[in-house]
This record gives sequence, C-alpha cells and structure tokens, in this order.
Amino acid sequence: MKLDTIRHSLTHILAAAVKELFPRVKLGTGSVIENGFYCDFDNLKISDKDLLKIEKKMKELIKKEIKPDTFKLTKLAGAYLKGDEKNKMLTRIYGIAFNTKKELDQYLKMQEEAEKRDHRKLGQKLDLFSINEDIGAGLPLWHGKGAILRHIIENYLYEELTSQGYEWLTTPHIGKLSLWKTSGHWDFYKENIYSPIKIDKEEYLLKPMNCPFHVKVYQSKIRSYKDLPIKFAELGTVYRYEKSGVLHGLTRVRGFTQDDAHIFCTPDQMEKELFSILKYGLEILKTFGFKDYEIYLSTRPKKFMGTKKMWQKATDSLKHACEKLKLKYELDPEGGVFYCPKIDIKIKDSIGRPWQCSTFQIDFNLPKAFNISYIDEKGKKKEPIMIHRALLGSLERFIGVLLEHYEGALPVWLSPVQAWIIPITSRHEKYAEEISKKLGSFRTKLKNENETVSKKIRQGEIQKIPYLLVVGDKEMKTKSVRVRERSKGDIGEMKIDKFIDKIWRNYPNLRKN
Repeated sequence: MKLDTIRHSLTHILAAAVKELFPRVKLGTGSVIENGFYCDFDNLKISDKDLLKIEKKMKELIKKEIKPDTFKLTKLAGAYLKGDEKNKMLTRIYGIAFNTKKELDQYLKMQEEAEKRDHRKLGQKLDLFSINEDIGAGLPLWHGKGAILRHIIENYLYEELTSQGYEWLTTPHIGKLSLWKTSGHWDFYKENIYSPIKIDKEEYLLKPMNCPFHVKVYQSKIRSYKDLPIKFAELGTVYRYEKSGVLHGLTRVRGFTQDDAHIFCTPDQMEKELFSILKYGLEILKTFGFKDYEIYLSTRPKKFMGTKKMWQKATDSLKHACEKLKLKYELDPEGGVFYCPKIDIKIKDSIGRPWQCSTFQIDFNLPKAFNISYIDEKGKKKEPIMIHRALLGSLERFIGVLLEHYEGALPVWLSPVQAWIIPITSRHEKYAEEISKKLGSFRTKLKNENETVSKKIRQGEIQKIPYLLVVGDKEMKTKSVRVRERSKGDIGEMKIDKFIDKIWRNYPNLRKN
C-alpha cells in the first residue's frame, strides 16, 4: 500500500477510534499532510494525555495492511471550521505515519533534535530576542546581544556588496497607495498587505516590498547604457500580513528586514549578471556554514501581471543559468511571484531540514509598469531588465535558521560575545582589564562579579561563549591567558598575540576589520 494511501486510511481509523471512545463527538474533515495526517472534531474536549488512549484504540481497529508500530499521534491543536476565523473552533488531532518503524523512529529522533535546537528557546536562553504581546505578534524585539548579531551580519553584507559594486540605498517604510497600484502589488498581493493609512487625504501603505522604491531611485535621472548595470542594495524593512496561526518565532514574522538588491541591466548584460549573483549567492551561504542546498525554479502562478511571452522568456533565462552553472534544480509549478518567475535556494541545516532563504528573479514587468528606460548607444530609449535578488532573504528568518543550525553555538566571527575574561580574584582584575584592552575590537566581557570561577565558567558554557580566558598569578607572571575553548574545554596557557591570531583564523577569508 502506498504511503499516502496508508495516511489517508489512518484519518478514517482516527475518526472511528475517537467516535468509539467519545460517542458524543461530531466528526469534521481529515486530510493527509507532509509526514502524516490529521482529523478535526467538534464537541471534543481532551488533553494530550488522551492521545495514547486514542492511539491504542486505533491499533485495535487497523487492518493487516497497516503495521501498528508505524504511526503515532503527536499533538492537539485548534482549527477553525473550513479554515474560516469567523467559524467555530474545532479540535484537531495530528498524527505521523511511515512505511516502517525504523523510519518512524528516525523521524521522532529528528523531531527531538529539532526541539533542542528551537531558536525561540535559544533566543530566550541566550538573551537575543523576545516577542512581546503588548507590542504585537510577529514583531520581534532585538535585545543587546541579538542586535549585535544583526549588526555583524549587516556589516559583513555591507562590506561584501560594496566591494561588488553595489550602491546602498535607504527608503521609507510607507508609500502612497498609487505606487502599489502601479507596481501591481495592490491588485495581486493585497491579501499580504496591511490596510491603507490615511494621511492628509492621501492613502499610504506600509511597504510589503522594496522594489518600487528602487525603481523610483533609478527613475530619478536619465540613465545611459554606459551606466548599466546599476546595482542598488538595501537592508530594507518590510511589513506583510501573516495570519496569527502561522507566526513562528523569527522564521515567520510580520515585520522583517531583507538584504534586498535590484540590478538594472541591458539584455546583453543579463546572462553575465545572473550567473554572477547565483555563484556569489552560493559562496555567501558557504561562508555562514551552509554547504548543502536544494534549488527550485518557480514558474508562472495563476494570478500574474504581464504577458505569457514575457514570463516564458524570463523562465527560460533562469533555466539556462542553472544549466550553464550545472546546478541541479526542481520545478515548482505556479510558485513564482505575480510579476516574475524565480530561483529559490533552500539551504539544509545540520540535521537536514530545508529552509527557504535566497531568491533570484528576472523581471520584465516592473520596468514596463513604471516605464523606466535607458539611452542606448544609438541615442534611443530602451527598457532595462530588472533582476531582483536576496542572498540571505529575511535577516530574521536567517538568524533563526543560524541558531538552529549551530544549536546556538555560533561561529566565533558571528558570536555577539567572543570571549569572557575571568580574573580568579580581585587582585587579578587590573591584568584582566589589560587583556581586554589588548583584544581591542574583539567582543569581550570582563567577568568580575563576586562569584566563583567555576560558576562563571559554567555560565559561559551555558551562554555558549566561544572562549573563556582565565587569568591568575601564573598568567600575570607569564603575560598569558589560560584558554577554555567551547566544546574542547581547557586547552592550556597561551600568549595573548597567539590567542589573537587564533581568533582571526575563524574569520571569513581571514579578513581583519
């Protein structure tokens, strides 16, 4: 029996088991989902403790085609009737099912590992971010260390992209409704946009994307073919309406910052630019520790702007780029955005889970909608091609993925605090301060609280600090530090210059800034 058929059968068996145990229940709908199945019930009030009882009853009801040790009920949730928030809330029971017990056990083990890596717990434990109900769901607050982590990533991108010839922009958080009507967002993306704000009889929107603003900067003066390609980059914060049920820590939020960029080029330049950003995008991901990924080519959705001919031309260009760079990809039918097709890169974390981050798009529609142009070598107006690209995607999501990938133990160059300096007694504090000054621009913290050294070491390990530098009489005498390295423990005494070199070796391309 096929796995989807097994999962479908289990929805019926789950419904029958619940009906038998709780006769007054009213049956809702059931469905097969990724890795399992679910059923909705009305007039059912149970707790997680009841799942084992229901599971036992299901095993009594199953036929020989389904092995009783290949499925498991996992959780309860609320679900609105027919998915409409205006309707009654039902009780949903989720389950998972596989072909073999081994596959089930492997999945459960991965889920257990994922639970340990949950970035929401790590964010609280490491004091990086929080989400406060008084401010609103899906709107994270970055604490001191979390803000430093963001700045590290932002500064890295700023340096890298500046060296690649990008010009940095800063654009407003709101724009006139008319702008979004011209871009097509109002007609094709309205369900993801917040309601208009009325200011002086004009209607404005919180921006859902940065691209129309970049188009307007391009349009601010006459452009020559000699100026192209023009590359605009921005760490732009956007706002998109997400239903409360799908919000999840940093990985699904309502306000987030994109490492957004738009390249305006001639048709002759398009292939070279596309190849360049694809290769560069994969290199950037490797820098952050992501070497395994899946590539998807998303094609025209049902609702789209422009002509089918434009869409086909853009899609063919993306296919050609993947094939020429020998990148394996899968098609994602109808997965493109309303104005153009795209290439999405899903990075795989250390336990094999895919995450959508990078995206690359070829757009013939927005240049036409805004009537932008450049003057060619014959003095005639021509329409440029616009390439959209985000290397990391949303910084919020990317940081959430980073935390789960490394289980909070971020690489040294990304760690908000790279070293704690721990004096053994108060008389060693002056020497500890000297060490702190010698470490200069490195992110260090002097731990001179009235606590035992062992307690400070334990706290440092919990906080996943890369290096703990203990200094006492011996270290003062030899002008050194005793180094405890994260995951390795005590690695012995080290001269401060040698320790500095050790930190630099952890930086991308040994860049010293």
